[in-house]
Parts: sequence; structure tokens; C-alpha cells
Amino acid sequence: MKRAEIFINQHYQIATVDRRIFGSFIEHLGRAVYGGIYQKGNPNSDEHGFRKDTLNLVRELRVPIVRYPGGNFVSGFSWEDSVGPKDRRPAKIDLAWQAIETNQFGLNEFTEWSDKAGCDIMMAVNLGTKGPQDAKNLLEYCNFVGGTDYSDLRRAHGYAKPHDIKLWCLGNEMDGSWQIGHKTAREYGRLASNTAQIMKSLDQTIETVVCGSSGLTMPTFGEWEYQVLDECYDEVDYISLHLYLANRNNDTTDFLAGSQCMDDYISGVASICDAVKAKKHRKKEIELSFDEWNVWYHSEEQDEQIRPWSEAPHQLEDVYNFEDALLVGSMLITLLRHADRVKIACLAQLVNAIAPIMTSDTRAWRQTIFYPYLHASTYGRGTVLLTQTNAPRYESRTYGTVSVLDSVCIWDQAAQSLTIFAVNKDLNDDVEITCDLRQFCGYRVKEHLVLACNDMKAINTETAPNTVRPIRSHASRVEESVLRGILGKHSWNVIRLERYADKR
Repeated sequence: MKRAEIFINQHYQIATVDRRIFGSFIEHLGRAVYGGIYQKGNPNSDEHGFRKDTLNLVRELRVPIVRYPGGNFVSGFSWEDSVGPKDRRPAKIDLAWQAIETNQFGLNEFTEWSDKAGCDIMMAVNLGTKGPQDAKNLLEYCNFVGGTDYSDLRRAHGYAKPHDIKLWCLGNEMDGSWQIGHKTAREYGRLASNTAQIMKSLDQTIETVVCGSSGLTMPTFGEWEYQVLDECYDEVDYISLHLYLANRNNDTTDFLAGSQCMDDYISGVASICDAVKAKKHRKKEIELSFDEWNVWYHSEEQDEQIRPWSEAPHQLEDVYNFEDALLVGSMLITLLRHADRVKIACLAQLVNAIAPIMTSDTRAWRQTIFYPYLHASTYGRGTVLLTQTNAPRYESRTYGTVSVLDSVCIWDQAAQSLTIFAVNKDLNDDVEITCDLRQFCGYRVKEHLVLACNDMKAINTETAPNTVRPIRSHASRVEESVLRGILGKHSWNVIRLERYADKR
């Protein structure tokens, strides 16, 4: 059996976790909205058409914030089409995904759904085919109390109380040639600056997210971030990062090393932000919004067969397997390890389209990636401790030498609890871990949850929804202030410890 050590010190703290790091994403794409969160007339839907079974799973995940309505969709979106009486809303062509958008679910319905789901909203504005004036109008509609053109329009639509949306994305992936209205870095940076200035003149309480590169492999990566921030540094609060990973070569060991790519990406963008900060002699720090991340590749061949210009097609419906869940777990660990800079993150997406939740007309079920997301969102709130590991390493084809162990520790001092998230990426061997807990006197193992499966390609389906699910392990204990545990080969682990009072 291989051995590894985890080192923590309660005085070496990275940051308090911003709960928005466990956010997600709903775009008007495929069946994410229609058939996912909304399906009028379905037996599982409530009087508003909201899928109750989906809502229950979203609440189970404790999703704190949801990005909406895109994504690529937003760059051609006219928000006015999605509000007001439904019988007057026009069906429109969605150029981004070559589909028909009926607009039967829109902005106001999403605010109602978010309230039921217990989520805040991260709203995106169209900077592809529209600009600052339209963004101001949308903000006025959402956040202004009344007495103006657009705030009174909202009230006329039956929403007297403002939606009070605090977080706003300034477009989406504006560096991408696929994006409607894509721009150069200087063009977009100036546009983002003007848009943010106008929006914050109307509502000084909002925060704005500027578009970073669409991915680490973009040819303009780095240069894009620098030039955009050079134009709008003083007007924005966050810069976005997007990353999707894939196992197209069916190389599991290399695939599971992919979290190293995310780690490098975060460090690189943070460095660029700080370079612009230094150039401008500012005290303000730009934080990171990793507002699209996931595994995405399973549905590519299927999507090529989709007939264009249909309504809510079965699009981007990746069926996730067990190895995907392991990588998603490692990516969550990576986000937490960078909690000092990553304040917002959105697993893309939430339902049906590259999502942890799938639906049919009769039920909703949890995909394999649901579980690490659930565990991190539930138990990953507190203070991230600087977590060092001494573990065996292996050579990956793409990412070089990486550790078999990904791990991070979260300490909730008020609750006197300590949670260790860990992924053993070794495909053949268990790993025995030790962790010195002398600074956490009286802490004992409350629970050890494990997601493991012998079949790396195992999936959860409508007829077999529990093929991959977590179990409780008894392989961890504290002896003489040392945590000792066994992490099974290729497994996701959550070791929860709590302090027990001395009963003597």
C-alpha cells in the first residue's frame, strides 16, 4: 500500500470560503430551461411550470448563485422579448445554438425560480449585439424601485418589488470567434469600462465581472487579460475564467491530472491581474470568477446530428461517468485551494446540458458528478487551511509529473469541525494517509464518505440512478492526535472531523 502525509496548521490560513464558489449556471441552451427547470403541464411541475423534482435536487446541492441567461446565448439576447404577457412574447432565432427560443420562460420567471431554489442571481448583459444603453435599461428594470420607464414596466408586469440583482457579467467570452459580436481586447475593454461606469452610476451596490479569455489555450491568452484590464481596471471587480476538460484519448491517468491545468490557469490569471494593479499603482485587487468549469466532451458526436432551428433540442447532454466525478472532485479541491482569489465559480451547467442533474418527462436523477459537488457545497464552507501533501507522484502525458493525491482541508472554527477532501488518482493502489492533529485536540472522525467504483466508465441513468453513489467508510480514525485513514484506489473522499468535549 502506498503512503502519503497531509500537513496542516491552523495558523496557516488561505482564506474564508466565499459561498459563491459553489455556484452554477443556467443558459437558454438545449433542455437546461425547457424540460429541465421549467416544463409547463408536466406532472412533476408546480403551478408556475417549475419542475419540483429538479428544484429539490438543486436545493439539496445548496447552490448559492446561478449565472443566467448565458453563455453564448446572451450575445444575441433581447431581454425585453422575455418579459411581459407570454402570449405577446415573440419566438426568436438563437444564432448561438441554432435553435428557436420561445421566450415562454424569461427574466421574471427566472427570478421566481431562483427564489424557490434559494439561489442568488448572476446576471449577464448582452455586449455582443447590444451595448451600455441596453445594459443600463436592464439594470433599471431589475433594480430601480419605480417612477422611471423601465422600473414602471417591471411593475406593470406584476413585480412591484425590485429584483435587486447584485452581480453582473459584462458579456460572455468576447474573445471567441464563435461569439456573436466578438471583439479585440482593446475594443472590449473600452466597452466593458463604459458599460460598468454607466451601470454603477445607476446602482453603486452592484459588482461587475469582465470577460477573461475563453480558455487557457486561446492564442491571445494573457495578452487579452492584460489589455482588457488595462482599459477597465477601476470599473470592474472580477475577471472570468472558463475551462472544460475532456478524455478524448481515453487516457484516464492523464485525464485525472487535468486539475493541474486549472491550478496553473488560476495562478496565471491572478499574476496578470496583479501586474496591471502594479502598473496602475492601485490598492484594489481584481478577484477571479471561474464562472464556467466542468468536463465536456461526451455529447459532441451526438450534437452533430441535431437538426438546427428546433425548440429545446437534446443538446450538450453529456452522460457523466465515474472518472468524470473524480476529476470534478479534484477541480473543486483546486478552487478551494485558491479561495484567496477565486471568489465565484459556476459549475456549467446545472440541469441536462453538461450538468449534474438530468431529467426525463417522468423524473430527475443525480449524475455521477453530482456527489463531489454536493459534498463540497455542504461541507466546504469555512476557512481553507494551507494544505501540503507528501505523496507518490506519477508521470502524465500532458501535465508532467503530478501527485496521486489531491487534498484540501476546511476548518470551521465556530462549529469546531474540520473537513478533508481528497482524491486518490492512483488506478491500482490504495493510499494510507496520516495527518498530525495535535493542534486540533479532541477532534475525532465523525464520518468518512467515499465515492468509489470498479468501473471507471460507470454511469447513472434514469433506470439505474444509483450505480455510482457515495458510501460510508470506517477506514479513518484518530489515534494519539494523528489521523490515519485509507483512501481506496481511484476514489473521492470526504473525511469529516468534529471536536468532542472531554467528559471526564
